[in-house]
Amino acid sequence: IKDWKTKLSYFLQNSSNSNKRKSKKAAKHRNYFRPSPEEAQLWSEAFDELLANKYGLAAFRAFLKSEFCEENIEFWLACEDFKKTKSPQKLTSKAKKIYNDFIEKEAPKEINIDFQTKNMIAQNIQEATHTCFSAAQKRVYSLMENNSYPRFLESEFYQELCKKTPITREAQGT
Repeated sequence: IKDWKTKLSYFLQNSSNSNKRKSKKAAKHRNYFRPSPEEAQLWSEAFDELLANKYGLAAFRAFLKSEFCEENIEFWLACEDFKKTKSPQKLTSKAKKIYNDFIEKEAPKEINIDFQTKNMIAQNIQEATHTCFSAAQKRVYSLMENNSYPRFLESEFYQELCKKTPITREAQGT
């Protein structure tokens, strides 16, 4: 579990660079805190619940890293960011970056998708639209939801988050 905690604290510290520009007081309120056992339990109800929670996302990302498949969540997050892009120029450059990082043969973070989907993406990024990665993103989401997510829920780290810690006399201050 110690290795999990180390990885998770690393992701929590490095996952959001945007807070650096905000005041210290505002950033302090955005810190990540260990969820309550009840909150962690909600993540088991739906994969989207886990992804919507910053701590849950960081925990899942650390879990995927431990299984040597963090490229899946990185690709999914890159696609989510890509879909929010407004500028056509930025859309094209982001599409090429995602393709180079995740799709092309022997990419540094190559995801496991079929040949037809890869070819379709290669054609689509010539004139990038917000949907050019949709098929691949759905496949990767499904892979995570059906394979990695159930293993995450069974992991020692997740089970630890769901445990209620008994209140001791020292904690009560008596």
